[in-house]
Amino acid sequence: MLPIVHNPRYNAEFPADHRFPMGKFQRLAEVLMEEGLAGPGTFHVPAEAPASWIALAHDRTYVDQVFSSAVPTAIAREIGFAMTPPVATRARCASAGTLMTARLAMEHGIACNTAGGSHHARFAQGAGFCVFNDVAVAIRVLMADGAIERALVVDCDVHQGDGTAAIFANDPAVFTLSLHAEKNYPVRKVPSSLDVPLFDECDDAAYLEAVRAVVGPAMANFRPDIVFYNAGVDPHRDDRLGRLALSDEGLVERDRFVIDAVREAGIPLAGVLGGGYQRDIDSLARRHATLHRVAWEFV
Repeated sequence: MLPIVHNPRYNAEFPADHRFPMGKFQRLAEVLMEEGLAGPGTFHVPAEAPASWIALAHDRTYVDQVFSSAVPTAIAREIGFAMTPPVATRARCASAGTLMTARLAMEHGIACNTAGGSHHARFAQGAGFCVFNDVAVAIRVLMADGAIERALVVDCDVHQGDGTAAIFANDPAVFTLSLHAEKNYPVRKVPSSLDVPLFDECDDAAYLEAVRAVVGPAMANFRPDIVFYNAGVDPHRDDRLGRLALSDEGLVERDRFVIDAVREAGIPLAGVLGGGYQRDIDSLARRHATLHRVAWEFV
């Protein structure tokens, strides 16, 4: 089976009208079981990440503020929600989940989380619905353990991965690749190793052409030990916070191309969820399940 990482505490129980669709994580797990992609007892369940892991990628003062639910109001405003104990627990579990996903990918070739991709969180604080940068935490822990030397981040969320780019700006052992809507959040982009800004209403054909042009060369030139793939579904034409125009079929082809390119190169792939902001939680969860459906093709 495809190793899938999930913890029920990924869902911090937000109000239904909150801009961040928190309920998608629980519904995604249900969809995966309904579709036979997972079953009772088959999820790999991460514990809460300790502060020592998180502090490898974030300032310890900020880490302690999150752990104690004492984040300053100004930072909580930038994140987009108050720092309650369930939110802090969720961030810790998601970070541990992406690390577990990476370790499973290194064992099995491919694995997917049902959360993760919090790419706006930077060293000193969170932002843009992102508390901790789970991919950065996972990379830092794997490097500290001597499990990897080089990592590639392929970020296909509709928003530029500014936090990830900032954390690894001076680290030649990590290559950050971001394909995103040029005019979308964040206003001030942080240069990735390679940025591919896309025009408003970019459709399947143009988007897939851009992906195909950069993913293969990035792997061939950088030769990573692992690829972290942020499979955000917010490039979809129906997303509330996107500016692109991908169809469901376009998302499938995007995921299939990226995963096939990475696995054909013999490199482990750790898939994380990324963004998606439809109000219809069931439709959104089913769209997020695209990553897991396609990943199953490569088990």
